[in-house]
Amino acid sequence: MTDVRSTEADLFKRVTVDRVSQVIVDQIKLLVREGKLSNGDRLPSERDLCQRFGVSRVTVREALRVLEAGGLIQIRVGARGGAFVASPTKERLGEGLADLMTLSPLTPADVTEARTVIEVGILPFVVERATEADIASLRQMVEEGYDALRRKAYTMNLSAAFHVGVAECAHNPAIEMLVQSFHGPMLLSLRQAQLVAPAMGRRGTEEHAALVDAIEERDVEAAIKVMTTHLGRTAGLVRDLDPGQQV
Repeated sequence: MTDVRSTEADLFKRVTVDRVSQVIVDQIKLLVREGKLSNGDRLPSERDLCQRFGVSRVTVREALRVLEAGGLIQIRVGARGGAFVASPTKERLGEGLADLMTLSPLTPADVTEARTVIEVGILPFVVERATEADIASLRQMVEEGYDALRRKAYTMNLSAAFHVGVAECAHNPAIEMLVQSFHGPMLLSLRQAQLVAPAMGRRGTEEHAALVDAIEERDVEAAIKVMTTHLGRTAGLVRDLDPGQQV
């Protein structure tokens, strides 16, 4: 772990434009992207940053808050504290994508169509890479779904969690992040589809079980057929909703 000190003062440029805190954020992001700052590197103190950027401490603190909120730095307190470069977790990145999707003018049909492209497309990786532990976890989720149905307590949260669990079986952080980003909008579209077909939870759980069978048997074609049917049915339901309704 290195400490960015005066010998690297030329990394930081004075800011002379509006919205200076955002310019500082952009400079630090660029340094990370170029490899001049790495995960674990300690940034200069607030006082040093003020001098190097030519701005007030309030401005530097605002920039650091933005970077921390984005998961790009970690603020530690104590004698060895400070601002340290961090790698955003896939959960944090997924949340950012989900926020963008939720705040965009997307319809349930838009979300379901995008899900079809991604969730069917990842199945060859899921079938190839799913471990015994992964399959056992998926089966547990299916059983939880059946149990909730018996108790008349089934919610679309269970369905959304299952789809995220399938994505995790690909053992690819980028894939998991993409599917995770659909979690919030997915729940909204599923809940809206359930208004059209209240019994969709049982059919969905049965299809989840069939998908796990296909994954366990390493049958890509069967898995694709199940998922395509599963998502196609949801797509048909959400098309019955108001086409202008957003997620």
